[in-house]
Amino acid sequence: MTHDHTLAGDAPKARARARDYLRLARFDHATKHVFILPGIALALLLRGDQGEPLLLNILVGMLAAVCAASANYVINEWLDRDFDRHHPEKSERAAVQVALDVRLVYGFYGLLALAALALGLTVNAGFALVILCFLIAGLVYNVPPLRSKDRAYLDVLSESLDNPLRLMLGWAMVDPATLPPVSVMLSFWFGGAFLMNTKRLAEFRDIVAELGQARLALYRKSFAHYTEARLSVANLTYALLCVMFLAVFVAKYRIEYVLLFPLVVFLFAQYYALSLQAGSVARKPEKLFREKRLMAAAGAAGVVFALTTFVDIPTLDLLAEQHFIDLRGSVTFPDAPAGP
Repeated sequence: MTHDHTLAGDAPKARARARDYLRLARFDHATKHVFILPGIALALLLRGDQGEPLLLNILVGMLAAVCAASANYVINEWLDRDFDRHHPEKSERAAVQVALDVRLVYGFYGLLALAALALGLTVNAGFALVILCFLIAGLVYNVPPLRSKDRAYLDVLSESLDNPLRLMLGWAMVDPATLPPVSVMLSFWFGGAFLMNTKRLAEFRDIVAELGQARLALYRKSFAHYTEARLSVANLTYALLCVMFLAVFVAKYRIEYVLLFPLVVFLFAQYYALSLQAGSVARKPEKLFREKRLMAAAGAAGVVFALTTFVDIPTLDLLAEQHFIDLRGSVTFPDAPAGP
């Protein structure tokens, strides 16, 4: 059953104040840049010290990442203002509630984007190039005629590109001359797709139950195609692809990371379970720190990641080698190939 709700934006809007423009930047979402840290750790592990001023790069690079993400948020909220009015929570955003000056909005966007690029160049050219890609991805996601957020499945895949880009930012802080292995970048991409798709599943379940799917499609065109079953199947697909590429990376580069798999599986299962709850926190990923069980598992995964990054466990090498269990009671290994 649907309910009648007065749409935000129907009443006259008050003039915006400085804090309303600052709200567009969503500085409280800076916690998402935690995905930069694995990039730093992996670069140190696989590439070693490349002579970069690491501490300075991290401090300046994190600030550049915040500016780039906030620039994307500004353009997102401005261009979505007529769609967000149909969303129960996003209708409270400043772009919907108050009368913003378009010149100030685009000026704020430009200031943040230029600051991100300038800070990125202070780190190194490779880092600045990734920052530029981050900004371009935001334009592809938000700006017509591309506006990938309106296309089913492409909306998730394009938004989740931020995950491997953050990994690349961390990597470039250490080694600007190379890129992370493709396998780990794909794993981060599909892991991000799982997170973004789970958010959409939670929105679909809650908003359709309250307002109906037609109203949800007014907020985002892609929701006209989605069903709960399609979103659930997509969740499974993204999770499996994430773990598949993670397994490829682990087997090739660091077998010790196999110890992370149980925690990764638990995190995926726990997050998916959250999306099935009414009023799920999965709809607001920046609020996930309030979920103690999930945060405890994430903290444990962080500890295991740190330990397995810097502690070698030679016994685990057996998992990356070929061997067969002989039914006569012994383990056999394939013969080594003959030398030249």
